[in-house]
Amino acid sequence: MTQWALAHEAILRFLSFLLIFVLMAALELTRPRRALTGSKLHRWLSNAGILVSATVSARLLGQIAGPLLAVGMAVLAAQQGWGLLNGLALPGWIELIIALLALDFAIWLQHVLSHRIPFFWRLHRVHHADRDIDVTTALRFHPGEIIASLLYKAVIIAALGPSAASVILFEILLNGCALFNHANIDIPRQLDKSLRRILVTPDMHRVHHSTDRTEQRRNFGFCLSVWDRLFGTYQSAPKAGHLQMQIGLKAFQDKRADRLTWSLLLPFRKL
Repeated sequence: MTQWALAHEAILRFLSFLLIFVLMAALELTRPRRALTGSKLHRWLSNAGILVSATVSARLLGQIAGPLLAVGMAVLAAQQGWGLLNGLALPGWIELIIALLALDFAIWLQHVLSHRIPFFWRLHRVHHADRDIDVTTALRFHPGEIIASLLYKAVIIAALGPSAASVILFEILLNGCALFNHANIDIPRQLDKSLRRILVTPDMHRVHHSTDRTEQRRNFGFCLSVWDRLFGTYQSAPKAGHLQMQIGLKAFQDKRADRLTWSLLLPFRKL
């Protein structure tokens, strides 16, 4: 299974991404939660441009340190016996569950730190500058933040020692959850209430994209909602309500955030 997953990693990740993206985009057209405030075309082009920039940067880093990033690090850790899980003789399914939970918590913690540490907030605020939130907001991560995230995950994987197949599955789940919880879709309230007992839903994550600084430090989860509940960062809804709340950053509530060049240069602007 691991060898098959390794051989088909790129196509697995791309197809899963494409399928979920198309599904979320279709649901946004048929069941939108909020009316968009700006031009959807301009935002989509800008967010896609940021994704391309980040992907190119990640590929360049992969050419330099490919064996030391994510899946490559998992393979190396297994070969060298690094990490907690490589030192334990656990059934495969238990190891998989531990790996997925630990990696999801690590991403939650990274997200918290990106709001707490000024250097990382400079990068992460590109994501938050989007004046609307929809499925393309999940693509809007500055190349610098993507590189920092890749290096962070490599360290976590070396310490944890998950299998390469577990890492591939987690990356697919992480991308899928990000597309889902950023999507501008209207989920029936009772279904949302049930889903968010386990998963981060669009209504739950939207709180995090509020212009209110307090609400920006709530609901950090990407996949599982449990971490915010455990650590006291959970907020069920924005104070202003989902339809009235303002999305983005208070300092940048104009069309600049819809521009690709402006967004890529945002980390270098004065805080």
